[in-house]
Amino acid sequence: MEELLGALLGLALIAIAVFVGWFVKLRAEKNKLHAARDAAERMATEREQALLALQERHNRIFSELAVLQQTHAAILNRFRGIVDAESERQRVLTQLEADRSRLQREIDRSTVEWGQALRDVQEQHLTTGTELEKLRQAHAALNDVHVGLVAAEREKRDAVERLASQQAQLQNELHVMSERLGRVAATEQEKQRVVAQLDADRTRLHGEVTHAKAQWEQTLQGLQGRFQQGTTEWASLQANIAKLRDEQSALDEESNLRSFGFYRPRYDFSTSDIYQGKLEQIRDRQKQMLKDKSAALCRTLWTVNGSATEGRKQVSQTLKLILRAFNGESDAAIAKVSYKNANVMESRIKKSWEVINGLVGVQDCEITKAYLDLKLQELYLAHEYQEKVQAEKEEQRRIREQMREEEVAQRELEKARMEAEREELRYEEALRKAQEEVEKAAGAKQLKLQSQIEALQKKLEEAHANKERAISRAQLTRSGHVYVISNIGSFGEQVYKIGMTRRLDPFDRVHELGDASVPFEFDVHAMIYSDDAPALENALHRAFHQQRINLINEKKEFFQVDIDEIARIVRRMHGEIEITRVAEAEQYRKTVAMRQEREAAQQASSPARQAPQAPPQAQPLAAYAPA
Repeated sequence: MEELLGALLGLALIAIAVFVGWFVKLRAEKNKLHAARDAAERMATEREQALLALQERHNRIFSELAVLQQTHAAILNRFRGIVDAESERQRVLTQLEADRSRLQREIDRSTVEWGQALRDVQEQHLTTGTELEKLRQAHAALNDVHVGLVAAEREKRDAVERLASQQAQLQNELHVMSERLGRVAATEQEKQRVVAQLDADRTRLHGEVTHAKAQWEQTLQGLQGRFQQGTTEWASLQANIAKLRDEQSALDEESNLRSFGFYRPRYDFSTSDIYQGKLEQIRDRQKQMLKDKSAALCRTLWTVNGSATEGRKQVSQTLKLILRAFNGESDAAIAKVSYKNANVMESRIKKSWEVINGLVGVQDCEITKAYLDLKLQELYLAHEYQEKVQAEKEEQRRIREQMREEEVAQRELEKARMEAEREELRYEEALRKAQEEVEKAAGAKQLKLQSQIEALQKKLEEAHANKERAISRAQLTRSGHVYVISNIGSFGEQVYKIGMTRRLDPFDRVHELGDASVPFEFDVHAMIYSDDAPALENALHRAFHQQRINLINEKKEFFQVDIDEIARIVRRMHGEIEITRVAEAEQYRKTVAMRQEREAAQQASSPARQAPQAPPQAQPLAAYAPA
């Protein structure tokens, strides 16, 4: 025993050490995961700041480029005005030159005409004086024309001077604009240089951004991989935590009463003897597996100090140790199994199997799944065997109660038959004596005796009928009364007990049910006599099966159903009956009234107190169903 305790203590210490190491590793990995996540967030923040700075610089450069383009457009507009002025000057000079040429041609033509006319005049001077006068007039006209030509020449010269002045002014302006255009060209070259520099910077920044993006994506992929790994480890840790919590919950029996559901039987044997036989078979199979050494296996041939024999010896001792530990925990769970913790004990055995196999897994040893299944079958059979034994005890108790009820009913029937026979004999004797006296009497006394004889004959007939009825009831073993009763003070509204009794006075059974086990008496809603009372009772139980209060024990004959539904079903199965729909519940209603008066008095005496809640209406005062 001490060796076993020592071995178990060693296993426990090993498990604790493994758990502590695993927990420390878990915390370290968790810290690494948090650090990696923080680094990823910092890198993402720095990348966003760099991108914002590059974007601002790019926007600033494009703003300067737009300003330079606007300046260039303004210079071109001003230069376009100078070019237009030069074109206008050239057009005016061309027009003036054309006018001068035209006037020169007119002067030449007039001079030729004047010379010709002068020659004509000289030729005709001698001939006529009139013609001389004409010549003088023509000469005056020619002089006028000459004066006009001189004025026109002067105007032409003035216009040429003005045009020359304008040309010089335009030349100056053109020179100024040329200088400005030179500066604009220099500015354009500077702009082109700046644009080229900006393009180079943009290309360089684009390369840097691409490189940074590639590095960031590479870092992000690494972080995502680490995050995925951390997520997987976190899920594994969560699963381990869930297993530990399940183990803790399994060890807490009270908690498992709330978290585990109803145990469903695996077997359906008719008697406890069959369960016992099957249980012995399972235990024999376990013993056989222990003999065959198939309950636990080691798949690796170990050596100790180079000795295979010592290795086999160590493996054998290890397998014995884990089997003793597993059998000890399994037997303890099987010994403590009950209807409240069957699922808990099953989980405990499975957990013990997993933990022990985990501890010796490094040695490639394990307890086989087949041996675990046999232990679980033993647990199921042991639990269901206990349940079957308890059910058989309850069935035997019910049979004894039924036999006692039958015995009481038979005694009552026998007592009623004997009383009826005694009544019959007594009335027969009284009738015989009255008949003898009436033969001896006469007159009024005879008439009086005659009326007594008639009354005695009626009583004799009633006694004879009672005896026959008692004999008939004794012979009809299935006759009896089916009763419908309620107890709203104990079980609430619309909860009825439907049972059967063969008592001669069925109300005696109702009074027995309302003994000290419930706080209030039962109220009778219907009392139905039937020649086959058990059949009628079973038919009603089947009709209201879905409304049973206790779905496990069908011997508890309580149903939550409306009284009108009960009346309808009974009339359909048995015929017309008399039924009371409203329960009297005298003691319960008086109790409620007294409570209300007491609370009203307390409220009147203590006005500062908070008003009490209204008393419950037709709520059970005791949640207990009698057997």
